[in-house]
Amino acid sequence: MNISTNDLPTPLSSELQGLDALDSSGGVSERPLNVFIGHNLGHRVFTLSIPFMEFYEMSDVANHPDAGPVAQRRLDASHAQKLAIYMLKGLVSAAKLRRINQKKDVPAVFDEILHEMGSQPYFSLQPIVCSIRGVAPGGSDIGGKRLVADGETAAFKVFLAQKHVLWVIDGQHRREAANSVVQFLKQVRSTGKYPAKSPVLFPRKGDEVSEVEALVWEEVYSTMRSFATISVEVHLGLSVDQERQLFHDLNQLGKRVDRSLALEFDSSNPITHFIKNEIVASGLVQVTDKEPRNWSDDKGTLALKDLVSVNAIAFMNKGNVGGATPAIIEPRQDAILRMWEVVTDLDGFGEERAKEKTILAQPVVLKAIAKLVYDFKFNRRRPEDGDQQYEKLLEGLRDIDFSHSNPVWRFYELAERERISNNVAELIHYLPEDDVANRDPGSYQDGLMRFGAKHNDIFPLIGDMIRWQIGLDNRHK
Repeated sequence: MNISTNDLPTPLSSELQGLDALDSSGGVSERPLNVFIGHNLGHRVFTLSIPFMEFYEMSDVANHPDAGPVAQRRLDASHAQKLAIYMLKGLVSAAKLRRINQKKDVPAVFDEILHEMGSQPYFSLQPIVCSIRGVAPGGSDIGGKRLVADGETAAFKVFLAQKHVLWVIDGQHRREAANSVVQFLKQVRSTGKYPAKSPVLFPRKGDEVSEVEALVWEEVYSTMRSFATISVEVHLGLSVDQERQLFHDLNQLGKRVDRSLALEFDSSNPITHFIKNEIVASGLVQVTDKEPRNWSDDKGTLALKDLVSVNAIAFMNKGNVGGATPAIIEPRQDAILRMWEVVTDLDGFGEERAKEKTILAQPVVLKAIAKLVYDFKFNRRRPEDGDQQYEKLLEGLRDIDFSHSNPVWRFYELAERERISNNVAELIHYLPEDDVANRDPGSYQDGLMRFGAKHNDIFPLIGDMIRWQIGLDNRHK
């Protein structure tokens, strides 16, 4: 590729100058690609769109010495699987849009599959950044020609050979995810069953594919081969040091989105969807971006990240909402909603200066209640009378003293004589052995019980204290 006097790309030539030029020009099996040419901070780049199926075959990742000079980190298989699930949902949505564009009827099974996987209002993938090695800087030795429409340059057709590998600089997990989607669709089409072994991209692993579902996956496969594409930015003739620098800049110079803002914007997860539509929209809980540092400034709100953590425990006994699917979450919503209706009706919760009025305003206490709900309603090892224990819990919460002055909360700070005088000595039988328990759940100062930051250690203890006050089963027996 030559550069004209005005620094814009000139028409390219793919003419070969004899057999000796075959190797330098890439050989006879050249692949023509239509690209746009830009100058990213002055460096010439190709921008193109490639169907899912083709991109994996044309690209590679330099994260192993056998593949070439290393300019990448190791692959995180778990992250790639999450991206593959997202891509598969996006492709189902794309297949649906394709039918709409073709003015075909869209069977209800498309929406049913999207709902089962976790639908959302929009799908998109950010461009993958690659490098072509072994060419002159700026790709001046890559053959091609200008494509003209109405007297103006519309794009360029360049000719890439088998040796022109697209080395992935930013996007190796998207590349691996795309390959997982391809393998999933091939297996579904050939066996008529959903894959049962990892990576599992569809909730009903091992189940038979119905005839109407098979139609969807055929449409998705066809869409993946043609209609749905991956956008790629290709840098030309970079050295390994330049690739490594670009990898660093793309991955380290960005700023992570605040967790509460990310959760507020996300409509794809069924737990966050439940929170927005059932808890926040109904006015049960007021949310905020971040908690005030001084409890005297508390407006009775909860940080969205804390609200999400509490619900993740109640629904799945997890600290985050990852892995939540409508099939798991929707049958449990009524039980969780009842929990929130009871909690938000208790004295002091949601009021001005709530943290000074009740320990319920501290997220770790809500996590304790959420864990009890999970254990009685959804835990695989739940007691035979779990439903009765759940009802007893909700009724008993109304009778518990959640004020800061309740001596139960500061049990570990009390001497034996004080435990007896405050009628809490028997609580010891509901708490774990001293050698395995966190003996420092918090501190009581100036009439306020402030629980510590190690929530995963503390909320099981608070749950035990709640069990004892209501007379629920002792989890240590």
